[in-house]
Amino acid sequence: MGKVHRLSAELANQIAAGEVVERPASVVKELVENAIDAGASRVAIECELGGKKLIRVEDNGIGMDPEDAQLALDRHATSKISRSEDLAAILTLGFRGEALPSIASVSHLALRTRPAGAPGGTEIRVNGGTVSSVREVGAPTGTSIEVADLFYNLPARRKFLKSDGAESAQISKMVTQLALAYPEVGFTLTSAGRKVIECPPVRGLPDRFYQLYGERDDLVDVAKEAAGIRVFGLVAALAEQGPKRGPQNIFVNRRIVKDKTIAHAIIEAYSVSSVKERSPEVHLFIEMEPDQVDVNVHPTKAEVRFRNQSAVHEVVRRAGGAALGQGPAPELQLRGETVPAAQPVTMSFPGLLGGIYPNRWSPVPVRDTTVGMPASAAWTAPVVAEPRAASSDPSVPPAFAGQAEQPLQGAIGVRPMIPLGQFRDTFIIAIDDEGIAIIDQHVAHERVLFERVMQRLTDGRLESQLLLEPLVVELTASGCQVLLSRTAELDRFGFEVAEFGGNSLRLAAVPALLTPDESVAAVRALAEDLDGLERGTTVEEALKRIAALTACHAAVKANAPLTYEKMAHIIEELRRTAYSTICPHGRPVMLRLTRREIEKNFQRI
Repeated sequence: MGKVHRLSAELANQIAAGEVVERPASVVKELVENAIDAGASRVAIECELGGKKLIRVEDNGIGMDPEDAQLALDRHATSKISRSEDLAAILTLGFRGEALPSIASVSHLALRTRPAGAPGGTEIRVNGGTVSSVREVGAPTGTSIEVADLFYNLPARRKFLKSDGAESAQISKMVTQLALAYPEVGFTLTSAGRKVIECPPVRGLPDRFYQLYGERDDLVDVAKEAAGIRVFGLVAALAEQGPKRGPQNIFVNRRIVKDKTIAHAIIEAYSVSSVKERSPEVHLFIEMEPDQVDVNVHPTKAEVRFRNQSAVHEVVRRAGGAALGQGPAPELQLRGETVPAAQPVTMSFPGLLGGIYPNRWSPVPVRDTTVGMPASAAWTAPVVAEPRAASSDPSVPPAFAGQAEQPLQGAIGVRPMIPLGQFRDTFIIAIDDEGIAIIDQHVAHERVLFERVMQRLTDGRLESQLLLEPLVVELTASGCQVLLSRTAELDRFGFEVAEFGGNSLRLAAVPALLTPDESVAAVRALAEDLDGLERGTTVEEALKRIAALTACHAAVKANAPLTYEKMAHIIEELRRTAYSTICPHGRPVMLRLTRREIEKNFQRI
């Protein structure tokens, strides 16, 4: 008896504040969301010392009268919901009635507010959760809240804050996210007296994105609507050459969220085209009826729960996959630099006049007699790709039943092109009406074979060839074991693998795509690659790895002379792929020198 006691209101508020107020950026988020809910068209944020010393948020929203202003500082007091049924379809950013009292309990807070038409405003000062003064003041329409000395009464919590620069960066990131979600609202952020963000109100997302990020040719548009879910925004193109990681801004009904379902769908969209691990830049907006998503999951409202989780995953995955297939090839920029003298470069241009030009230079004929049609026809010849079979995955929601994932009719980055020849027997030089393309013949053919292999696997297995004399492959102990644990998947690719004692494997059959020597090299590479995967890797992930390596070993190699017919074949087959800008391992397939870049450097613009 006597061990259980009731906490003081002050201590209870400080504990609750720890759930809502994690750092200065959390304060900014809660106050700005309140301003948006109040109908503000302008929000100004100011902070000092990363928000530790001062955070000020001013808006021109509807404001509050004296009674509402005092009540707003009480826990669980809100104007946004009034009954339990309202939780089923929340239309505002805030609704819990916890933000203001939580912030006030761990800071010195001053609230000034005035509703439109009122003769004066109200100022309330709160120190550590205790109201110190309430008075009438002159104030513009709207609300201004100052939060000073955050966590002054919780030194243990304050010491866990990061440097002023790090906390300022988090505030900038938060304001950027909120500005993206609400382009119709003007935002300014001033940090340490310097204006960091200034975004006047604009019509929509494209204009707001330009205000925040400038021109971004490395991102592609996403747009899809299905099963009552709308997805739109921008994602990093497959051929993006920057860092593997980038900002990921995810919004559900314009609310900033972190959701594992959406994150996994994004990874799946990228994994279809490449086995390269990526955490790409994403700015994705998801809209649905409010009763289809539960936002009352976490005090910070950063997590949500979907009523139809599998449908959300599938729509996001397909939206991302469709957008990535249309991503452009990276441009080759001419820098105007002086190129030092170098060794003679070998250029091979096979054609009807080959052999009469010195130094292995020979032009391709204007009329392409090798493929049976005039070169001019190749500029507009349509490509009709065979549709992929509809997914048999039982997790796919009924809304997608019978829908086949259609590969693109030639990606935007790969137009009908005429090959001119090879550079160092490694790169195909080709032209189209938009410029010049430099294509890595190995990775281009690898992309073609990878998609062909994956397509054939949907029908069963690849063709296999039995060896008259089985091959014995020596591996490491772990590599040997990992391949023996994947014999079923390897069999689908045409590899017949069996234990041969010690760390050796017996290879009795190999894929028809590969020679015996290529098969041995592929098996060694597979052992190393699969050994590095986590033990919980799915069969599908393992199959993609095996397909990528099989395609890599079967593709034409660098330093291999190609006939005109082979170059034309690789380019045409590349156009038929769904993801033509990168190979399965994430390397770019081509670089483009656009017509505009050429004309600019010749001063024709």
